Amino acid sequence: MERGIALLSGGIDSPVAIHLMQNRLEIIAVHFHQQPLTDEKEITKVKDLVRQLGLSKLYLIPFTVVLKELVSKCNHKDYYILSKIAMFKTAELVAAKEGAKFLITGENLGQVSSQTLSNMTTITKNLTLEIFRPVLSYDKEEIVKVAKKIDTYEISKGPEICCLLGPKYPSTKSNPEEIRGQLERIDIMPLLKESLNKAEIISV
Repeated sequence: MERGIALLSGGIDSPVAIHLMQNRLEIIAVHFHQQPLTDEKEITKVKDLVRQLGLSKLYLIPFTVVLKELVSKCNHKDYYILSKIAMFKTAELVAAKEGAKFLITGENLGQVSSQTLSNMTTITKNLTLEIFRPVLSYDKEEIVKVAKKIDTYEISKGPEICCLLGPKYPSTKSNPEEIRGQLERIDIMPLLKESLNKAEIISV
């Protein structure tokens, strides 16, 4: 079976996306945490989701340094787009290590910030690997229904910390080339490789 790298946020959507792809791909999860800005509960929640989903491997990647760099040197209104691209690019590095060909995300058009059609197009054009978005067209009720069915809802519910450093009024439209220019401004790849080198890799 071919492999995919799934971004597991700890929210409701991404575990459902993983579940929907599990009969098609062997899935390795990656989680980008913001310690020491957040506490251990974030990590515990993700580990519980991995166990519930029956995944065999999890990368816990420290990302605070990368996110602070985006805040200080890029347009803050584009933070969610830039941070998602940075996470996906790091997931591509994991994919290269693990022999995976695909990325998986819980992005959904009913959501806000990076998940508008314009912004998802920008994200996709700044990446190399194919992205599967299995809950792209689901409404929230459908996602919650599946989450309850697979017993991830109770683990996932509650506030997420992805907006910790984000702007109050994020961009809802973006230009792929302009966003690429911002990432090149801070020479992003060495930062991503350094974060991956510090990852905790858990085999379940």
